[in-house]
Formats: sequence, structure tokens, C-alpha cells
Amino acid sequence: MKLANPSRSSYWLIQLMGAWSLLALLFIAPCGANEHWAFRLPAVPTLPTVRNPTWAQHHADRFVLEQLDRQGHEPSTTASRSTLIRRLSLDITGLPPTLDEFKLRLQDTSPDAHERHADHLLASPHFGERWALWWLDAVRYADSNGYEVDRPRSVWPYRDWLISAFNNGLPFDQFAIEQIAGDMLPEATLEQRIATGFHRHTYLNEEGGHDWEQFRWEAIVDRVHTTATIFLGLSFSCAQCHDHKYDPLTQEEYWRFFAFFNNVDEPFLEVPTGPITDRRKTLLSQIATLEKTRQDIFPHKSPRPAGRQENDWRQHSIDLAFHTWCRHQAAAAVKWRVLEPLHYTSKMNATLSPLEDHSLLATGDRPEIDTYHVTYRLPTGPLHGLLLEALPHPALPKRGPGRGSVLGDGAFALSEFKATLPSQTNQQSPQPMQLTFLRPSATYQQKNRTIELSIDGDKLTNWHIQGGEGRAQWALFPTATAIPINRPTTLSITYLMNFVHQQTLGRFRLSITQDPKPLRLPSHPPQIDSLLATGWQNLSLPQRTRLRDYFLSVTPELAELNKQIQELRAALPEPPTTLVVTERPTSRITFLHTRGEFHRRESRVTADVPEMLHALPRNSPRNRLAMAKWIASRDNPLTGRVILNQIWQEVFGRGLVVTPEDFGTQGTPPTHPKLLDWLATEFLHRDWDLKAMIQQIVHSSTYRQSSRISAAAASWDPLNQWLARGPRFRVHAEVIRDLALTSSGLLTRRIGGPSFFPPRPDLGKMIAYANASWSVSKGAERYRRGLYIHRKRTAPHPGLASLDAPPRNTCKVRRRRSNTPLQALALLNDQTMLESAQAIAHLITANNADTEVERAQYAFRLCLSREPDAREVEGIVQYYHRQFQRLSAGTLDAAAIAGSEESKSDASLSSLAAWTATARVLLNLDETLTKE
Repeated sequence: MKLANPSRSSYWLIQLMGAWSLLALLFIAPCGANEHWAFRLPAVPTLPTVRNPTWAQHHADRFVLEQLDRQGHEPSTTASRSTLIRRLSLDITGLPPTLDEFKLRLQDTSPDAHERHADHLLASPHFGERWALWWLDAVRYADSNGYEVDRPRSVWPYRDWLISAFNNGLPFDQFAIEQIAGDMLPEATLEQRIATGFHRHTYLNEEGGHDWEQFRWEAIVDRVHTTATIFLGLSFSCAQCHDHKYDPLTQEEYWRFFAFFNNVDEPFLEVPTGPITDRRKTLLSQIATLEKTRQDIFPHKSPRPAGRQENDWRQHSIDLAFHTWCRHQAAAAVKWRVLEPLHYTSKMNATLSPLEDHSLLATGDRPEIDTYHVTYRLPTGPLHGLLLEALPHPALPKRGPGRGSVLGDGAFALSEFKATLPSQTNQQSPQPMQLTFLRPSATYQQKNRTIELSIDGDKLTNWHIQGGEGRAQWALFPTATAIPINRPTTLSITYLMNFVHQQTLGRFRLSITQDPKPLRLPSHPPQIDSLLATGWQNLSLPQRTRLRDYFLSVTPELAELNKQIQELRAALPEPPTTLVVTERPTSRITFLHTRGEFHRRESRVTADVPEMLHALPRNSPRNRLAMAKWIASRDNPLTGRVILNQIWQEVFGRGLVVTPEDFGTQGTPPTHPKLLDWLATEFLHRDWDLKAMIQQIVHSSTYRQSSRISAAAASWDPLNQWLARGPRFRVHAEVIRDLALTSSGLLTRRIGGPSFFPPRPDLGKMIAYANASWSVSKGAERYRRGLYIHRKRTAPHPGLASLDAPPRNTCKVRRRRSNTPLQALALLNDQTMLESAQAIAHLITANNADTEVERAQYAFRLCLSREPDAREVEGIVQYYHRQFQRLSAGTLDAAAIAGSEESKSDASLSSLAAWTATARVLLNLDETLTKE
């Protein structure tokens, strides 16, 4: 076979490929910053002329009507009053109206009844709960760390801050700034620091052997994605590995934006709450009273002269006991001298800070392993031994003394302890001298984790204090021989911590002794030992006072009093903590990473914002606070549009831009661009008042339309994108649960506080790591709103998951909605739904109704917030009678269904169980689960 001319074939192939490349450039070349609608500042649009201006009660209605006029369609009629009462209540508070509320609002026939009802709900404290649910999805809030171990975390104070911010009408620009950089505001308040928990909902890897720095880096990648998605509606992540294929965002700009987040530390923050603060005040007052009693027994002054009162004999006895104790203890006491740290570094970039007592506190980065190098000022004189103190501190997990977060909060593991003197100290050797220790001892040791393992030269062994957390621990390192120090010099200590799970020293202090006495591990705190060794006559008045106070706390003479004090101290409740961020005092270096890979660093970059949007002010610092203000700036074309689009989506079930996570060139254009621009500009005009914008939306005629759909409307607009009818869609999973609890009267309306554990199937517990326990909350606590359910990432609540609640692993600015048989089964068999049905049955049978028809009407009103028609009542009564007959015949277990061996009313157990079955059906109705 004769082949075609290869040169001619190659020519045409090249031409064809060139044409394809040109077409590709035309269609996928990034859009310029000023070409795409979302990158231009919104302008206040001119109100359009419409065919039916009387229908358009608000400006927003005109833009909706303009589109309908253009397509030749009319808006729907206004929904019934009962429908609007329930719709408003669900949209604004996330709860259905109670029967009393429903009756009260239905009786209001004034022309502005709808507006007054809306404004009343906007002032409700439950408003903040409903809208916090929207935001918690976006920030990927969860009560556990994720990954395999998935331990619980305390971050609920952030959720409480969020609810409060919505209820108090915090302007959205300030709302954004406080979450992104609240810690950097001048004189930042506790609430503003709590708000930075926005950044701390990332995964936390606690598995052994992982690279801490890599997962810190990956958490920042997640923060970049979350911040850009929520506030800017942009797919920043597409530029992590290369220039964005569609939007004018380069890879270098991505890493410049990354740099804003790369300079934070991630501490815990104590959050004093009202009940805990009050309890602590009460206990501390009792402790102070007992301590004063103790001091009155033995005042801090010279012995009294002769002629004592009757109680003075006890004081005299204590006085004698104290001086006897001092003499006995002084015989073996060793004088310790605390060394001042001169230079200190952390190999893994933890921040070491000196405190007034010459201890060092580790904060900031919490690496899996670390090595501290500390140089101390060493005085002249013979060196006989070193004493390492590991001390508690409020900034450490469970107060320390370590930084561990697994295998004991606050624990540490010291793999190697090395002490070195400079060469000039030892004239016989030009090399630095490493100290040798004999028979070290420690206050706390475990089998196979003893203090000797910290000087055995093996970095795989360690002294571990798991089990000894929350209190001071110390270790004694006697030198093999006395080492003469003839002139002031330095002592270098290496603290090698090579275990896992961040088991590093949190706060520590080093002392030396020049005392020739045989060394023993101090049985008292080293500073007390030093006072005893100094001798009473050589102590200052403050030192004597300190020694007396210590004696009074340990003497058997006051054992009962000291026991009471210790018990009260043990009962002091620890204030809850939350996760926050703080700006580091020294900046990290940020790099551009080739292909977005952690290990492939390229060139250095400095923090800055993308060029496609407005620039930072000329003299503005390039830090996180400046970036936060840039996001919340009136010059930002995206923030107002993106946020109001999400609000519209929450109310109508569909955003004006149906891709709320992508306002770039690959996102869907807005169906009503003028309406979106009007909402964004009105948002700024109202000084970022989110509550006012929600008010504008729910006051509109567009919102008040009936959601009933005609066959014609189903044909030309099945998704209601043109808004020719009111919103109708299934409510969120958490709200479905709240609906049932409200209808049954079981709902606990307490706002805020830690998450709770509702009942859940056993299988859901077994699939979690190590079959993690799920202790179901008791009493009223288990009936709190779904917002407060404990969100465990590796084992989400099955009932919520089946109804499309996101697992909170990543940022979600819209929930998907599915329709599966599993959802009906979950609603029928979920324990909370069953208990709600049982409670409704008790309400029905206890109601003063004379007939089954009246009871059916009452049950219907409880669950659906409207009056049933005759056909609906007939269906309920017939179903009830069928179930009653089966139960009376013994076909079903009435007690098991009713959840009780007896009725709270005069009704029979079979009747109670039949109404329970009927209530389960009502709670499962499509209308019950749907916002009509």
C-alpha cells in the first residue's frame, strides 16, 4: 500500500491543530477583570416600568415583574394567610408557629398584618439560630477534629457568638472583619477573638507519624478556599496548581492570598460563661474564707507575748510545729537557683516566650515533634545537679504542663535531655563538654517511660507523663561529679521531644544547685526547698510568709481544714475553651508551590490581593486585617452580590445565581441581574444590615405569592427560576426535627451552650473510630434544636445525613436536595420522631375534644399549622380507627408503640397507641416537611 505524502499530511495536521488552538483561546481564555459582570461594581439600577405596578409593593418586585412581562406571564395570586404565617415563621426563625401564635396571627386582619408578623419574628431570639444554621454550613462547623481519630473539640462558643451577632444586627462588614481578623482589631474584645473561630473549623490530624507542617499548610489551603467561596463566590482553589483556566487569577496571586493566612498561631481561648463564672466565684469565696481561718490560727507575725487568750494555745502549738518542721526539713533541703534563659529556639517554629519567673512558655505552632535549644546564664561555683520543672499554665491543654492533645491532654514526652558547657569552661578540652548524669529521678513515672530514658541516648524512648497532667512535675539530674564553674558562662540544654501527638513541653523552668549535700528529689516544690535550705533567720518577710503559707497547707495539725480547701479547689469548674487564631509576632515566609504540592517550594511571595479586583490602599499593611477590610469594602464588587444571593437562596430555595460558589466566568449568570445589583447596592445603602435585607425580601409581593403550580407553569418554568410563584421546598434536616419537637411540645428552646447528643442508631456509633461512645443526653437536653446536635465528622447523625445535611467536611454554600425511600424510613423510625409522635398522642388524648373528628382537627393543626378540610379529617379519622382496631385485637403491642404502660388521660392504651401511629403519619406528610 502506498502511503500519503508524509510532509503534506503533517502540514494539514499542523494547520488543523492551529485552528483548534485558536478556537480554544476564543472560548476558554480567561475573561478580563472589567469584562465579566461580577467583577464590575454594581450600580443602582433604574426601576423598570411594568404592566401591573400595583402588584409591585417593593422595588424588588419591579425587577421580578419586568422579567415576567418580557416573557408574557403573570405572577401568582397571594398565598393564604395561614400559609404565609407558617412560611414566615420557618424562614425567619426556623420554627413553625405554635397553636397560640397561629391563632393570634390569624386573628390579625389589619392591612399590615404580614409586615407586623415579619417584624415580630425578626426580633425573636430564634432568628439568630435559624440564620446561624446557614452560616455553619458555609464555615464547615463541626464538633470533632476529623480524620481517623476524630476526637471531640470545643468550639461551640463560636456558634454562640454567631447567634448573638445575627440577633444583635451586627453590620455584615463588621461581621466579616471580626471573623477573618477580629484578633487584630485594636483592643480586641473577648467576643471579637472568639469570632476568629471562623478559621478553626478545619480538620486536625492527630494520627501518629504525620507531618505537622504539611497539615498546617493544608488547613490554610482550606481557609483560602472557604474565605474565597463564602465572601467572594470565586473558585480560588483552581489557581492553587496553575493559573486559573477561566478567571483572571494567576497561581502567584493565589499564593499571595494564601500568605495572609500563613502567619497565624492556633491557640485555645478560655471563655468564662455566666453559670461557670458564678460557680467559681462562690467556691473561691468559700476557699478564701477557709484560708483566712487558717491564717487567723497562725498569723504572719512574731509570736505573741505571755498572757495569751484561750485559743492562743492552739496557735502556740502550730507555731512550735512550724519551727520544728522547718528544722527537720532544712536538714535535707537543697538550695536551688533558677537559671535565666538567654536564647531559646524551637526547631519546628513553636513560639517560646519567657515569663517573669524565668520559665519558658510554648505557644503558637503545635508540631507533632519538636526540639528546643535553650541557652541559660550560668553563675560561678560548683555545679552538682540540674532540676527541670514542667509547670502548668492556663494557655496549655488542660493547663499542661505539656502541649499534648492525644494520649493525655496536657501531657509531654521528653525523649532526650542534653546539657552542654562551652569549651572555655573546661580548660583541658577544646570541645564543648556534655554533662553526664547519674540516677535521675522524677515526681511522676510510668513503667517503660521513666526519667532514665531521657538520658539513654535513644531518641525513640522517653519520659512520659501521661496520667500526670494538670499539675507541676519535676525531674532531678545529679551530675556524675561536681563541675567547677570558675567564671560566668552559659549552659546549653537540648530538649528533644520525638514522640507523637504534639507531646512537647508547654511550660518549663531549669534550676541548678551548688549545694554539696547529697541530692534527692524535692518532696516540696523546689522554691520551698530553697527557702528551707536558706534558713528561717535569713529569709525576708515575704519569703517567711510564703513558707508559712505552704506549711499551713500541708501540716497534719490542719488536715481537716486543708482537706476542705482541697475539695473546694478540686470542685472549681474549668471555664470552657474555644479555638481561635492570633497573629504571630514574627512572619512566616510564604512560597509559591509547584503544581500546588506541599513539598515543591518555588519562589517567595508576599501577601496581596488579586489584581482583578480593587487594590489594597496604598499605605495599608499587607496583613490579615487589611485583607478582611478589603473583603468588606464598598469597593468590592462581589461581597454584597454573593451574600445577598445566598440569602435569596435560603428564602426561595434557589439563588438568582444558581452557582453561589462560583460567580466567575464558568458560573451561571443571574436570572435577574438588575435585581441582584439592586439587592447589593441596597445592602450598602442600609449599612450592611442583613436583618433589614431579609425584611425587604419577606415584605415583597414576590415572596407572598402562592406556591401552587399550574400545569402551564410546570411546563414553562418547572424550577421557578422566573419567580412566578412563591417558594416551595422541603425544609432543612435540622428543621424537620424541630418541626416535630415543636408540634409535640417537647422542644427545649434554650439558646446557646455546648452541643448535645440525641438518640441515634447503634450502627452509627459502631462505624466511628474505636467504636467511639455516644452518650445520649438526658431530660430536656435531648430535645434541643437540631442546630445544637453534636456534629461528628466520621459518623454524622444518620437522620440528618439521610435528609441531605452536609457532613461539614468542606465549605458548603448550598445544600443539595434528594428524594429517596430512605428518608421516609428515617422519619418513621428515628427515635426523636417516634418520641414526638408519642407526645403528640398524649396532647390529643388530653385535649378537651368530644369527638374523634375534633381530635383529628386538633392533631392536624398541631402538625401543619392550618385547618384541615373535610376530606383530610375523614382520612385521619379512618386511619385512626384502623389502627385502634388492630391494637385492640392485640395484633400490635400498644405499650411499645405508645412508649408508655399507661395513658396520662382517660383514654385507653390502645387509643393512645393509635393516635401515636396517626401522629407518625402526620409528621411524615409532604406538607409537614415542606415550606409551602
